[in-house]
Amino acid sequence: MKVALVHDWLTGMRGGEKVLEVLCERYPRAEIFTLLHVRGSVSQTIERLPIHTSALQYLPGVRHYYRECLPAFPALIETLDLSAFDLVISSSHCVAKSVITRPGAVHVCYCHTPMRYAWDQFDAYFGPARVGTAASAVLRRVMAALARWDRATSYRVDRYLTNSQHVAGRIRRYYNREATVVYPPVDTDFFHPDAASTAVPGDGRYALVVSALVPYKRLDVAIDACRLAGVPLKIVGTGPERERLQDGAEWLGRVPDERVRDLYQSAALVLLPGEEDFGIVPLEAQACGSPVVALGRGGAVETVVDGETGVLVSEQTGEAFASAITRAMHKEFDRAGIRRHAERFSRARFGDQIEALVAETVNG
Repeated sequence: MKVALVHDWLTGMRGGEKVLEVLCERYPRAEIFTLLHVRGSVSQTIERLPIHTSALQYLPGVRHYYRECLPAFPALIETLDLSAFDLVISSSHCVAKSVITRPGAVHVCYCHTPMRYAWDQFDAYFGPARVGTAASAVLRRVMAALARWDRATSYRVDRYLTNSQHVAGRIRRYYNREATVVYPPVDTDFFHPDAASTAVPGDGRYALVVSALVPYKRLDVAIDACRLAGVPLKIVGTGPERERLQDGAEWLGRVPDERVRDLYQSAALVLLPGEEDFGIVPLEAQACGSPVVALGRGGAVETVVDGETGVLVSEQTGEAFASAITRAMHKEFDRAGIRRHAERFSRARFGDQIEALVAETVNG
């Protein structure tokens, strides 16, 4: 059986790419199809497989502006030729789920989320306050058309898998399809407490954010909260929001995974101020024994145990998060217990579940 793995784009190792990495391990003879591949931006496990791209790949300097090409993505994803493949597994948060397969092929989609900006988070990305009144009005029509296409092509998938009950609800609402929840993988072998250190975990006494710098992540709330709580804040990540966000944090940019692990291990706590579909960062932090202060909506309610592995915050404001940070800083968490909780989300568990569900779908 010839297997194709489809991913929206390959420009860095975020949560979606870590899912793809496990799929590459489980299907080592597969070929990868994607809109854009920035060479060297993803792991060798991914890059060792044959990678096929769309015409987007050939635009000069496209890695710096590919997000602006969003209106062209539907047409581009439909140009990928999957006619030789019996099984297609897509890892989709944008358009990968809408590839065209040959008759008789099986298509299983691991849907990270229906497109946020086209469905329920338009204002966070393209509202008048962000892009201006005229541009927002034009983009609203573009995103409405994209949402219609997204819904119309949802039937191309034979079975949906997804990362949380929260996203399963969104798939039901926007696609009128059911989805099986398979929690995404956390590398609990790599992310672990620092057994060699003599320092007490959290001795750094700083709060940490590890995030793409995009609107829905609400980094402004984290900055405001740490200012109010009087706690230093370190932020790991890159993205278009950096220029807009105020000072008040130590901006570390993109750093190696080993450095991220070190930061998790020594942080007093890790912040998740945005509403996540699932959120891999809280589990990486918990695998290192660090508590998480997170917005009590979305995927965080499935990964953070309030009062045991962190604190869930009911309001998305600096004041509410500042209060939660203060409580967390004065609480003695059982860091070994936090680690045990994260181990329930291991890569091996994810890979086994995915393989079983894909085989079930093919045989069915």
